[in-house]
Amino acid sequence: MGSVSLKIGDGTARFKRASLCSSAVNVLMLFSVITTNLFALYAFTYSPKDPLTTHSIHHTQKNISLISEQVSLILREIESSQKKLAQMEKELLGYESIDLSRPNTASELKVFLQHHLLPLGKDSRTGITEMVASVGHSCEKSVDLLSQYMNYKVSGPCPDDWSLGQKLILRGCEPLPRRRCFAKTIPKVGLQPFPISLWKDVSEKVYSWSGFTCKNLACLNSKKLNRDCAGCFDIVNGYETQKYIKARGKNDFLIDDVLALGSGGIRIGFDIGGGSGTFAARMAERNVTLVTATLNIDAPFNEFIAARGLFPVFLSLDHRFPFYDNVFDLIHAANGLDVGGRPEKLEFLMFDIDRILRAGGLLWLDNFYCSNDDKKRALTRIIEQFGYKKLKWVVGEKINGSGKAEVYLSAVLQKPVRVQ
Repeated sequence: MGSVSLKIGDGTARFKRASLCSSAVNVLMLFSVITTNLFALYAFTYSPKDPLTTHSIHHTQKNISLISEQVSLILREIESSQKKLAQMEKELLGYESIDLSRPNTASELKVFLQHHLLPLGKDSRTGITEMVASVGHSCEKSVDLLSQYMNYKVSGPCPDDWSLGQKLILRGCEPLPRRRCFAKTIPKVGLQPFPISLWKDVSEKVYSWSGFTCKNLACLNSKKLNRDCAGCFDIVNGYETQKYIKARGKNDFLIDDVLALGSGGIRIGFDIGGGSGTFAARMAERNVTLVTATLNIDAPFNEFIAARGLFPVFLSLDHRFPFYDNVFDLIHAANGLDVGGRPEKLEFLMFDIDRILRAGGLLWLDNFYCSNDDKKRALTRIIEQFGYKKLKWVVGEKINGSGKAEVYLSAVLQKPVRVQ
C-alpha cells in the first residue's frame, strides 16, 4: 500500500492506491464466513433416525463446532491485524487521521475531508483512484477547535476568528483546511507606492486589531513584543531607521558588509521571524527580494509588512518550508530560530534551512540569544555538523533591562558544495 502526493497551487493533494492484497483478504474473509454458516446450517437442521448415524453426526457436529471456532478465531485475528495495519498506515502517511464520527463535528469539516473519486476512474499513469484533502496531521489533537474553526455559513462572511486559526497552527494543525466563506475585508486606503512605502506610516485603520490587546501603533511601540521587536513598529523615528546600517555593538553586522561576502551575488532571501519587516526593507533598497515568515503574535505583523510593500508568509517554524530545494541566496534568522524543546527539533529546522539554501549561499544568524551554555553548544554542534564555512562569528554580551548580562551569537555562514 502507499500514497502519492501532488502539489497543486498552495495545497497538497494526497492520493491512495488501490490495494490488491487488501481485496484478496476481503474475499477470503467473505468466503470463510459463508462456508462456516453453510456448515452450521446443515449441522443443526439435519436430523437422522439411525442411532449410529446420530452418534456420527454428533461427532461431526462437534468437529464442525471446533472448526467454526477456529475459523472465527482466525477471522478475528485477520480483522484485528487489518485494523492495526490501517492505523499504522494512517499514522505513517498522515491521512484519515481525524475521526469524523465524533459528536459536534462541523459538517463543513466532513465535506472538506471526504474522499473524492476521480471522475474517470483509476489513473493509468499514477494508479490513484481518489483524491484526499490535505490537513495537518496534528489537527486530530485539537479536533474540537478545528470543528469550531470550520463552523460557518457557506458562501457567507467568515467569522472574525483569525486568532483561532493561529492557535491551531501553533498546536501543529498546519496546513489548515480551506473554507468556503468570504474573509473579512478591510479597506486599504492611503497605502503608499513603492519604495516610499518602506519607511512611511499609513493609517492605522488598514490593520485588523481584533484579538490584540493593543489597538494602535503607539501602544505596540511602548511594548517589547519579543527580543527582536522593541518599538519595531516605529519606522519613522525609532531605531528601525538605523538597524542594519549602524551598529550598536560588535554583534550587529552591517548589511552591506554581509552582502559583500556572498559569492555569485545575493538576489533572493528568506527572513525567519522578521519582526516588522525592516530587514526585508533594507534588502529591497538593495534590489534583493525577501520573503518574511512570521505569525501575528500580539501584533498585526503580516499586515504591517504587506503595507510596507513587502512579502509576508503566515507560517510557523513547525511547518516544512514551502519552497523548493536550493533556491535562496541568503537566509536571515534571529531569535525566531529559537524553537525550544529538544535539540532534535532545532536539528530538523536547521536541515530544512539547509535544504532551501543554495550551495555558496549565506546563513546569517543575527543576535541569537544563548540562554545557557547548553543551548550555545547544541547550536554550535549542529552548525559544525553541516560543515558551513564561518565567514563571521561573534559571541558577545548585552545588558538586559534588569542589568544582567546576556550572551548572544551572531554569525555569517556559507553553505558548502557537497558531492553526493
